[in-house]
This record gives sequence, structure tokens and C-alpha cells, in this order.
Amino acid sequence: MTALVTGVRGVLAVTAVCAAAGIITATTTKTGLGPQAAALLVGGAYDVAFSLFDTAVNAVEGKGSFSAPQPVEALTRIEDNYTQVVVRTDSGITSVAGMRGKRISTGSPKSGTEVIANRLLKAAGLDPAKDVKAQRLDLTKTVEGVKDGSVDGFFWSGGLPTGGLTDLFTTAGDKVRLVDLAPLLPKMAELSPAYQAGTIGRDAYRTATDTPTIVVPNVLLVRKDLDANVACAITRTVFDKRDALAQGNPAAKGISLETARRTEPVPLHRGADKALKDLGAN
Repeated sequence: MTALVTGVRGVLAVTAVCAAAGIITATTTKTGLGPQAAALLVGGAYDVAFSLFDTAVNAVEGKGSFSAPQPVEALTRIEDNYTQVVVRTDSGITSVAGMRGKRISTGSPKSGTEVIANRLLKAAGLDPAKDVKAQRLDLTKTVEGVKDGSVDGFFWSGGLPTGGLTDLFTTAGDKVRLVDLAPLLPKMAELSPAYQAGTIGRDAYRTATDTPTIVVPNVLLVRKDLDANVACAITRTVFDKRDALAQGNPAAKGISLETARRTEPVPLHRGADKALKDLGAN
């Protein structure tokens, strides 16, 4: 069997460790971590998807861009994504509410970043379709836009540090700054338990101070009907190869048995449940 994993930056080599799983190879296709990845998973194009937790919750509850509950379950909770809102210092923006009338990149269309960006704008009392000049750009084009002055600010959901932001803060220096999102957390938490308090430490991008933000966990999703032994094997491999994964993406250091089971209201797949019990995850 081949497990095609979406939304990742490297190849996850999976070796069977559960009964009758056979040998599983994995290839990757890069997508956003939002509704697109979940939809491709449900449609059968892929067997495993990395997903932001808010999107996963929407999928199982049939909310947001999903018209009905989707047959997906979780293998494990993995690292957290940090919501990173960056603005040009000459834009005059000091809060999300201050983005009214500004040129703001809300992320690639149908991406997890776009979902969070639109929710944050609404939480700040803005209409994403009318009150900002939305630039639906990927991160590379967004960073270029901030550098050349065609973009006033942007939203990004990802691990710490993110390469594109490191480049921006290194080259632009005091021309950019992070926005404190703590005031919007209460309204965001009302929308979904996926939204939690976090901090972008000053060491992440060598900023003068730490910046309060909102974090969203990532989860590994599979279809409910995935063979239990395959699900078990993949889950075991995530933890067995955690150090190797972290070499390709430092955010993988956040994968922990202490939080692996915290996927509710997204059900844990029965194969993953077995793997986590074997690994001692409570």
C-alpha cells in the first residue's frame, strides 16, 4: 500500500510495525493544511493528510466549508501551528482591527491560513470581503510583497521559525513587526476549541519582545475505513522517527506522547488507539 501524505515538506518513510500491515511506502504532495487537504483525503486521492485542528473539527462536525460531517478520524495530534501576523511598521497597523482599508495577504485560497485569517478579521469586527484589500497570496509572494511595499501586512499559520519569515525579519529588520493576538483569543475560542493561547518567543525572529498569539494544533487525519493495521503502523512510525522528521522540519520536535490523544472532538482511529496504547500514551 502507498500512503500519500499531504501538506508536508518532506518524505515520511513508513515501515510496518503492526500485525499484517505489510510494507507501507509514502510519497508526499504539498497542499495547504486546510479544507483542500481534508477534501482530497475524503475523496480518496490520498490516504493520510496533515490538517490544522480547526479544519479537522469542521470536517467531523460538517461546519465551515463542509456541508455535512466527513468520515475522517485522527491518528495523532502532532506539532502546533503558530498564527503569525506581520505588518510593515510604516503601515500604521497595530492590531487586526487596524487592517481596515489595508492591503492584507490572507494566505493561499482555501488554505488553513486563509481560514484563520478570515476568522480573526471577523473577530476584530471586520468583513474580510469588504473591509480589507485581500491579497490571497502564498507565503513566498506575500514576503516579496511586504518587501516591495505592495502588501501592508499578512497572516501566516505555521511552525516556529518559518523560513520565509526568518528571511523577512533578517532583511527588513525594523521595517516589520508582529501583531499581538491575545485580545482576539476569547472570541476565537468561542468558535472552536482548536484556538489556544501561545507565544512567539523573541528568539524565533530576533524581535525585541515576546509576542502573544493564537496556536492551532496539527493532526494527522485518515478516512474512518482505513485498515487498522495500516493506521497503527503509520502512528507508530511518527513517534519512532520523530527525531528524523525534526531534522527536516524543526516543528516536529513538538510531537509528544503527552498530547497525542488530545484530538477530541475528532475521533481517534482504532488503529491509532492501539499504537498509542502500545507506546504508553495516556
